[in-house]
Amino acid sequence: MIYVGPHDVPAPTASMTRPRPPSSTVLGKVVALLDAFTPEDHELGLAELTERTGLAKASAHRVLADLVAAGLVERATGGEYRLGSRLFELGMLASLERGLLEVAVPFLQDLYERTHETVHLGVLEGTEVVYVSKLGGHRQARTPSRVGGRMPLHCTAIGKVLLAHSPPALLARVLEQGLTRRTPRTITMPGLLREQLERAVETGIAFEHEESQVGLVCLAAPVFDRDDRPVAAVSVTGLATRFQPEKHVAAVRAAAAGIAATRGRSAELRGD
Repeated sequence: MIYVGPHDVPAPTASMTRPRPPSSTVLGKVVALLDAFTPEDHELGLAELTERTGLAKASAHRVLADLVAAGLVERATGGEYRLGSRLFELGMLASLERGLLEVAVPFLQDLYERTHETVHLGVLEGTEVVYVSKLGGHRQARTPSRVGGRMPLHCTAIGKVLLAHSPPALLARVLEQGLTRRTPRTITMPGLLREQLERAVETGIAFEHEESQVGLVCLAAPVFDRDDRPVAAVSVTGLATRFQPEKHVAAVRAAAAGIAATRGRSAELRGD
């Protein structure tokens, strides 16, 4: 079994729905430069960075020098820039994701051993799911997800089960943005999506059948906090030609419930 890292599989580019400070500010320039990198383009030259960000060459060069000095960006052998290891260190300090991972990893490992398919842990951010963990093996399905990557809520099992247990205002935002079609089987009709979300509330499980990528099927269950709010979701993904998600409902539910219970006990011990 292996952990799949941020650059192991292709993924959609960073979300354009996240708020970004104005590029006229120093912080705005920093964010624009960091956001310019993608899993496919993790090393970029100054010319490409200025083209992607719209920053003046001198301004970009000055900010990049400060980022290199801080360890947030590194210089590659050929002179290109790439994200620095300091960003990873800071990311691992994010309290929600770090606490979740510490509790969830044993359950995710157990779920992988039961299914030998790709296992995800994802959290809700805005109108997207962010993947905080991904486990797979030698025969894992090639998926569009990556650790730290984002996917729409309406076309992923994790996204749908989080959306199903969120306030109605979130669904209204998702529908207002539009249900983008990613494959021929992506749900783009609001009524059909609502039916699936209602079923997910009733059963505690959401399914995806080739809706984010042709050939992949998936099921997911929510991880609740002590107030019955969804803080994360667990999923298993496999190839449509061999994986039958309906057979793994109990295992996915058990993993999600185990994470929730352990997380709750940890919070009680800390006095949270």
